[in-house]
Amino acid sequence: MRLIAPILGLALLAACQSETPDPAPDMEASCGADDLQSLISQPLAQFQGHPDAEATRVIAPGTAVTMDFRPDRLNVEHDADLIITRIYCG
Repeated sequence: MRLIAPILGLALLAACQSETPDPAPDMEASCGADDLQSLISQPLAQFQGHPDAEATRVIAPGTAVTMDFRPDRLNVEHDADLIITRIYCG
């Protein structure tokens, strides 16, 4: 009985705590990726940036990148032949 009471108390305490989920990232990102979708399948040399992007990240195959979401950051992925494969905000 001595062991059950503390365990039960901890279980009840854990059940009372509320978890506030992280807010969903703003999918209405403002990096200007929508305006650059015509560059997909074009050579990377065609990419000249976008004035709405606070930061730009060019991502080569196999490159490690952080997973933090920044709606103002423009991401440009390319393949081994330097052909743009994806352009998105985040």
